[in-house]
Amino acid sequence: MIKQDILENLVKLVYLGIGSNLGNKNNNIEIAKSKLQNYQIKILKCSSNYESESWPDPKNPKFINIIIKIKTSLSPLELLKICNLIEIQLGRKRFKKNSPRTCDIDIIDYDQKIFIDKSRNLILPHNSMTQRNFVLLPLFEIDQSWQHPKSRISIVKLISSLQIKDLRSIKQI
Repeated sequence: MIKQDILENLVKLVYLGIGSNLGNKNNNIEIAKSKLQNYQIKILKCSSNYESESWPDPKNPKFINIIIKIKTSLSPLELLKICNLIEIQLGRKRFKKNSPRTCDIDIIDYDQKIFIDKSRNLILPHNSMTQRNFVLLPLFEIDQSWQHPKSRISIVKLISSLQIKDLRSIKQI
C-alpha cells in the first residue's frame, strides 16, 4: 500500500490546450488526444470544441480548440517533448510563429507550478493564456474553480477581463 501512495504523489494534474486550423481539425484533435494516452497520460476531462478566429491573423483559417485535464507522472520538459513529437506526427511544420498548423499542443498549467526554461521555450503557466478566449472558456467549462498559479486570479475574473469582441468571436461547437 505504501508503494501506491508514493506513486500517487508523483502524479501531477495538468491542463493542455489542443488546437488545429488545417486539415480535418476535429480529427486532428482526436488523434492528438489518442496519442497522448500512449505516454503515461490519462485524460480526466475534456472540454467541448470551440471555434475561434486565427490569432493574431484572422485571415488564416479558423481554429478548433479544446482544453483537456490530464494526470501524468511526466516532468514538464518530458511532457513538452511528447507534445512536440505528437505535433510533428500530425504533420505540423514550424515556419513562422502563429502560422496555420495541423496540431498545436500547449501546456497551459502544470500542477499549479511556476516553471521557466527559456532555452526550451517553456514558461508555466502558459505565458499568454490570460488573454486568450480559446484557452479561458474551455478551461472554465472543465474547471470553474481554477485559479492562475502565479496571480491567484480566478478563471471567472480572467474571463471577465476579456474584451467583449473576444467573447463574441468564439463559439462552442
